[in-house]
Amino acid sequence: MSKVQRPGGDRPRKPTGASSDASKGTSKAKGSKVDADDEDPMADLRSAQREDIGTDAIPLSELKKAKYEKQIPGQFDFEAFASKGFGEGYSKEKREEMVQMYSGTVTSVDTGEVVQGVVVGINDRDVILNIGFKSDGLVPLAEFKEMTNLKIGDVVDLFIEERENAMGQLVLSRRKAKLVKGWEYVQTALDKDQVIEGFVKRRTKGGLIVDVFGIEAFLPGSQIDVKPIRDFDIYVNKNIEVKVVKINYTNDNVVVSHKVLIEKDLEQQKAAILTNLEKGQVLEGVIKNMTNFGVFIDLGGVDGLLHITDISWGRINHPEEVLKLDQTVKVVVLDFDEDKKRISLGMKQLTPHPWDALPAEIQVGSKVKGKIVNVADYGAFLELQPGVEGLIHVSEMSWSQHLRNPQDFMKVGDEVEAVVLTLDRDERKMSLGIKQLTEDPWTRQDVLTKYAVGTKHKGIVRNLTNFGLFIELEEGIDGLVHVSDLSWTKKIKHPSEFVKVSETMEVQVLELDAANRRLALSHKHLEENPWDTFETVFTIGSVHKGTIINKNDKGAVLELPYGIEGFAAIKNLAKEDNSKAEVGESLDFKVLEFSKDDRRIVLSHKATWSAEEERPVAGGKQGGQGGGNKKAPAKGASIQSINQQNEKSTLGDLEALSALKEKMQGGEGKAE
Repeated sequence: MSKVQRPGGDRPRKPTGASSDASKGTSKAKGSKVDADDEDPMADLRSAQREDIGTDAIPLSELKKAKYEKQIPGQFDFEAFASKGFGEGYSKEKREEMVQMYSGTVTSVDTGEVVQGVVVGINDRDVILNIGFKSDGLVPLAEFKEMTNLKIGDVVDLFIEERENAMGQLVLSRRKAKLVKGWEYVQTALDKDQVIEGFVKRRTKGGLIVDVFGIEAFLPGSQIDVKPIRDFDIYVNKNIEVKVVKINYTNDNVVVSHKVLIEKDLEQQKAAILTNLEKGQVLEGVIKNMTNFGVFIDLGGVDGLLHITDISWGRINHPEEVLKLDQTVKVVVLDFDEDKKRISLGMKQLTPHPWDALPAEIQVGSKVKGKIVNVADYGAFLELQPGVEGLIHVSEMSWSQHLRNPQDFMKVGDEVEAVVLTLDRDERKMSLGIKQLTEDPWTRQDVLTKYAVGTKHKGIVRNLTNFGLFIELEEGIDGLVHVSDLSWTKKIKHPSEFVKVSETMEVQVLELDAANRRLALSHKHLEENPWDTFETVFTIGSVHKGTIINKNDKGAVLELPYGIEGFAAIKNLAKEDNSKAEVGESLDFKVLEFSKDDRRIVLSHKATWSAEEERPVAGGKQGGQGGGNKKAPAKGASIQSINQQNEKSTLGDLEALSALKEKMQGGEGKAE
């Protein structure tokens, strides 16, 4: 308490002793006060001040009364002021009124809530906003960059991030408030099928990114318009009306469509077009899409297909050769399926058919020129003029009898001359030939002398069969080489064992039939028949070294000197130790039979060490020397002849029985 100067300063003071006694009495009455002054460092100063104050002090109630009488005019309840604390003098009604007044000025907010705030201040970095809370909040000025005309008093949406951070400040966000509100608006637009406006920010793969209510939504390219859009950049940085078609909260993905806005209008136009559509009707449309098989044309809400074959009377490989996207064309309705709503269109039908303008001088046998427009496996198509084509079959490209790939003769784009073989103007068909431009080689006069019997030629192997092979000596001249005429010494089962296709082979003419275009050839006749020499080498009874190259149940094939082959029966492969000779073994073999005409040599290894085989070998040798290829009599006939010669003999005569046995054995050997 500050020191109070007593009024009337000229009032006489009491003696010092009395004052001292009074001080002592006061200190005794208030011992606790003295203790407090003793602990207080300012106690000495206050004691000195008390000494200057007289004992006749003015009561505190009088001081208060004097003070308020001077400052506040009128009556004042000093007793209530002195006895009651702050706010304790209000009545219950007054207190409720005050609480209501206070609660109306302060708003209760929660974290994560979106509220509205009023801009109360703007500086270089932040915007000060009042949301009715006990304190104002700050939001970075960068979050208001789209509001170029921001000013004090504007009302904006704000997101409560924190009611009070570590600094005791209210943390707000306008960006998050826009997102929360944006998702609410997007959901409402989806639920109520509303048309909203978005801003195309940029293009992306497959579509556009559209800003709707601060949310980046995806607009697929197929949903931009009813017709395909080839340049998405024309929509960037522009506003566009869309509808929300899908929301995925898991991935924060929104899909919008602009196509659905115009489809409803097009449905009415489409219904009107389909109602009045008729075959033969000529319409005008815009090319909206191209494929390798045709063109899709927008007829004003409904699409029709213009097939590639109906674009031009001439042959084209792709529609882009004659048409362009977004081009306006006239077409005629060829067919219409009302159930499937498919429309077939034609363009070439609007012009006369080129066959009607085909010159009359083109007849069968006349020569024509044109360009190859297509090559197939069976032939090529020659275009005489746009829309008029003729087929050149592969068999009419060359006099050769062996069909080859047409691409070996020509390719697309070649300028070719041909002869008209058949012509049907009503059916609009034509067949052409190229080989007719040259002479048929079989009709030449020199063919009989050039390919006379015994002449030698070289040719190319064109084809292999089971019975032989065909060789082309020149274009159009083919000959057959039988499989038996390939080699004198080897037995060839199939021509592929001897030669391959496209190889060159030398042959000799065996037979010529020009009328039937047949030529028999041989390769082995280029050499002399070695069997004439082998007849003197492989005489019956001679022994030669042979190698078993093949073996089966009947016998084995042997490789003999000079590259020829022989045969040995399975019983004649027995060795002296009673084992059988196997494939790959080289042994001595004795000739049992030799046939030059049949090119057959029969041999035996058993005969080289067993005397039992000498008799039939000798008999066979005699038969070969005396009669050549004379066949042995049948076994039954031999027995009958022997019985007739010995009809006078008796069974008891041992000499006659022995002779009979020897003759029978000799007859069996001849039969073998």
